This record gives sequence, C-alpha cells and structure tokens, in this order.
Amino acid sequence: MRTTTVPNLGREISLVGLGTWQLGGDWATVGDETAQEVLAAAADAGTRLFDTADVYGDGRSEKAIGRFLAGRTDRGEFTVITKMGRRANPHTPEEYTLDHYRAWTDRSRENLGVDTLDLVQLHCPPTAVFGDERVYDDLRTLQQEGRIARWGVSVELVDEALAALEQPDLATIQIIVNIFRRKPLERVLPEAREKGVGIIARLPLASGLLSGKYDEHTTFAPEDHRTWNRDGAKMNIGETFSGIPFEVGVAAAREVAALTPEGWATSQMALGWLAQVGVATMIPGASKPSQARSNAEAAEFPELPAATMAALEDIYDRFCREHVHHLF
Repeated sequence: MRTTTVPNLGREISLVGLGTWQLGGDWATVGDETAQEVLAAAADAGTRLFDTADVYGDGRSEKAIGRFLAGRTDRGEFTVITKMGRRANPHTPEEYTLDHYRAWTDRSRENLGVDTLDLVQLHCPPTAVFGDERVYDDLRTLQQEGRIARWGVSVELVDEALAALEQPDLATIQIIVNIFRRKPLERVLPEAREKGVGIIARLPLASGLLSGKYDEHTTFAPEDHRTWNRDGAKMNIGETFSGIPFEVGVAAAREVAALTPEGWATSQMALGWLAQVGVATMIPGASKPSQARSNAEAAEFPELPAATMAALEDIYDRFCREHVHHLF
C-alpha cells in the first residue's frame, strides 16, 4: 500500500483507508463477524488507517476496531481516527466544552482499548464552533492530558475548513471531496498542503454512486440514509450522494464509468482520481470483505491522462456544479 506523510500528524498513513460507518450498523446490516472480516480484509490488503466515530452505532464501530486491533503485534502500524461532537444533545455550540470532550474521548478510549487516541476530529460541529478559539485551546488541553495525540476537524463547508486552517497545529481536515464534489480542490487543498495539514477525503464514492452500479430503479433499505435523507431531512443533505439528486448522479456516473480504463472498476478510478489530485488519504466504506480489498487495490491505480481528467471535470460542470458548488 502506498503511504503519505502528513507533517502535522507526525506519521505516515496509508493512501487508502477504511471508513467504518457501515460497521456501526447505521445504514447497512453488518454483523459482528462480518465486521471483523471486513477489517481483516482491509488490513491484509495493506490498509493501515481506520476511520470511525463515537456515534457510529453508538460506539459499535469503535468497539469493532478495538476488538480487531487488540493483541496485534503490528498495532503501532495502524492509525485510528475517531470523531466526537455528534453526541451533543442539543447539537449546539454551547455543548462543545472541555468537560464534554473529556467524557466523549474517555468513552472512545475505552471502546478502542487505548490510553491515547491517535487522532480525534470534531465531527461536523455547528459552523460557529470553528470561530471559537476556546474550542482549539480545549483540544490542546486534551493533548496535554494524554487523552489524544493529535486533533483535526471534519467539516461540511469549505469555509469551515478555511477557518480551521488558521490554527497552526491543526493536523487534518476531513471533507467531502470526490469527482462530484470538486470545490475543495480550488480552495482547501492548496492551503492545507502549504501548512502541512492532511486532507482526508470522505464520501469518496458519493454514497456508492461512483461505483457505477446503480440505475434509476435502484432502491435501498428503509433504514439506509440513502432512502431517508435524500432531501436532508435528518442530517446535512451533502452526506447523502454528496448532495447530488440521485437521478442526476446516476446519469453522471454512467459517463464516469465510460471513462474507466479496462481492467479497473469505476470505484477504483474514483479513488485513483483522488490520489492524483493530492489528498492525503481517502476513507471509502465497505460492508463486505471484497469491497475492502477492491478499495485497497485502488492505491495502485495508474495516473489518468490529461484528457480523461478534463472529461471528468466536464462531467462535474454539466451534471453536478449547479447542485453543490454554491452550497458547500
């Protein structure tokens, strides 16, 4: 597996990680045994970065990772990212306090079976949080107390990422970026690279659209966010299909699939594209071992020619820009 070095994180990470929202059971029915098989398949394929959050299955995802890594002689090779903040009720800026951070990180440390969390990111907090210096001072206190090694942010908006980039010790920014969400390439990636901040591409496959396997008749389980959040009813609309209307995304994905080199899956090209534009890592999810292996193999995807890169940008301009560029 190819690796990248993130200066502010102070370690190398695998170019392709594993997102584990699915392993929490919130939008796919993945049993405990299957979760262990997915983690093992990813690790065997060279993945050394797992992304989770304290709210994925109310801690079930964290516990699955902790169980998998427990006792491994190569535990030090793995980086586990977890996130905090979505347990706040109500989810308001006032809930982002040092006492809550301590409680949340203590719970995650227990779930993961570690004394110090590798990396903790604020989990898409209200926009006002990003402008509060006290928030960042509190995160530094967690470092001093040994609860966390590094800290970063997960964001919905480009402007939130730019606000966080004003902090000199920010390690990472997790942001939606994929072939259908290009705005971060223009405004976030250049500054992050200059400041030693790692960009973690989340929703790299646009909730599966960029697998190229869906059509207008595809349906999803009632408990799947791809069923109940298409209009942003329960969480930010950008979290589902990257904010692209499903039918539009299906049409755009067909054109992406047509550009995929022979011998590669469309999903692998979408991940290879992310590597080419310069993200530090990407965190596609997997609910089956075969998906984890396929995603990891994308680390070896060949560089796309300029004509293909231009054609992918044109697909964005024709299908996606009007739906997402001004919103996020």
